[in-house]
Amino acid sequence: MRFNFSGKQDVYIEVAEKYREYIKLGLIKNGDKLPSIRTAASELGINPNTMARAYALLEDEGYISSIPKKGIYVTYAEEQNKKEDTNKNENVLLPCNDVIEELKSKGYSKEQILKAIEEVYHDQH
Repeated sequence: MRFNFSGKQDVYIEVAEKYREYIKLGLIKNGDKLPSIRTAASELGINPNTMARAYALLEDEGYISSIPKKGIYVTYAEEQNKKEDTNKNENVLLPCNDVIEELKSKGYSKEQILKAIEEVYHDQH
């Protein structure tokens, strides 16, 4: 596994983000054994302490578990990923509900509201 580090964040955060991404995409699966701290650090060309911090962050977030004398394993389940996606959608919808209700109370139609949302979205992208 090779990463290109951007230098915009601490290396351990970038490593953890990449592992998170690989786990969520299923490139690293639940139950897979990860390389030891020293092996992973060597493969990535980083300090073992940096790798230990990345693994500690992933363990705190529930992505991996360290089992003494056995190794480090992925413990992130697909259900957890779905739950996070649902929470993310709910977080987006809460403020939208307030805005939509206010616009409806002012007499705007569904079509007008959708058109306004599309215009704002396209202006920003």
